[in-house]
Amino acid sequence: MRWALNRLALAITSMVALAFLVPLAVVTRQLAHDRAIGDARQQAAAMVAALAVDADPQLLTRAVVSTAAGNEGRLAVHLPDVAPVGVVHATAADVTLAAGYRRPVTADAGGGLAYLLPTVIGDGRTAVIEVYVPREDMERGVWRSWLALAVLAVVLVGGSTLVADRLGSRIVRATGRLAGAARQLGTGDLTARVTPDGPPELRDAAQAFNGLAQDMRRLIDAERELAADLSHRLRTPLTALRLDAEAMPPGPIGERMRQACDLLDEELEAIITGARRSVGERGAESADLVEVLADRLAFWSVLAEDQRRPWSVVGGDRPVLLPLSRGDLILAVDALLGNVFAHTPEGSAFRVIVSPEGLVVDDAGAGIADPAAAVRRGASGAGSTGLGLDIVQRVATAAGGRLDIGRGPLGGARVALVLAGDAAPASPAGPAERRRRADRG
Repeated sequence: MRWALNRLALAITSMVALAFLVPLAVVTRQLAHDRAIGDARQQAAAMVAALAVDADPQLLTRAVVSTAAGNEGRLAVHLPDVAPVGVVHATAADVTLAAGYRRPVTADAGGGLAYLLPTVIGDGRTAVIEVYVPREDMERGVWRSWLALAVLAVVLVGGSTLVADRLGSRIVRATGRLAGAARQLGTGDLTARVTPDGPPELRDAAQAFNGLAQDMRRLIDAERELAADLSHRLRTPLTALRLDAEAMPPGPIGERMRQACDLLDEELEAIITGARRSVGERGAESADLVEVLADRLAFWSVLAEDQRRPWSVVGGDRPVLLPLSRGDLILAVDALLGNVFAHTPEGSAFRVIVSPEGLVVDDAGAGIADPAAAVRRGASGAGSTGLGLDIVQRVATAAGGRLDIGRGPLGGARVALVLAGDAAPASPAGPAERRRRADRG
């Protein structure tokens, strides 16, 4: 936009400069020509006075030499039936023509002009005074004037372009800030605001953008408050479930039920606390994928042992920080692991691979026949709404990655939350590799 404004100013100013300076250049040249002819007219008029006194050739010779033009060899007097006095440049035909016209004329004369002034001498005859004007005299000062006009044109065009650039930079800066705030809002930063600046239209657009961002923030905060209220309503059935678990006799089943109630209570508390935090209070959130995976495997490993599922974990030797809230990351991990238990027979093995490239869950089930339908809500079949993988896809997109679904080396499905690279994360090798295995039966 800034370059376009500069080009527009350059074009307009150039046209205006040409419209004024071209006529001025022509006038300057004409003035130099008229000045030289006027000087020749004055030299000729001086000789008219000499001819009025006496037309004697000897006296005229002294009179011609006494003038500036005659001293430079540019003045001559053509008398009837007498050889010309001085240096002649005009042709005899031009002299005869001027004498016949009885008025001043100019004629081309080898590298210049000859100014011919006819005058009547004492005996009624006509004499012609010739003053030669070199082309250098007719162009004296013209190039200097043209150079000054060219410099003036450059200064005017450059100055107007500079002023347009300064004015345009304000518009461009205001537009750039508005575009940057829009991109920032598009990435999920609801605190993005822009200071109104620039022309009235851009200030109005900035104010409208700030109002839109504020409305979006209020709507999202209202939805999160509703989610917190809904989660809080789960406390009542959870309390009843805890009472039933406490009433169970001592044993592994009762202990597992009580641990599950404790974990569920902690998750509900985290969801309620996180949901009730406004967008401004959250700021930039991050969570460690390895830490969240370890916590969730502590829960799912109990069910895996109960269903006699062999499982293993590969990687996790260093933290993998993601720009996500811990609650969102827990939802994604639970969705990946929960699909294994929901859609594969008991006893089917699964493997989890975690690395800076992402998180992969392989299972030994039947696989996913239609990966595209698996991430559409209500379209994955098998009694599932598809919401689990839809959550994983949303979380992957928020983290700047993607969701890949295919067939894994265990013969079943491979679901990968890919964070970087073009392929799903591979199993790490070398001494840094860490494996956890639990195998029953």
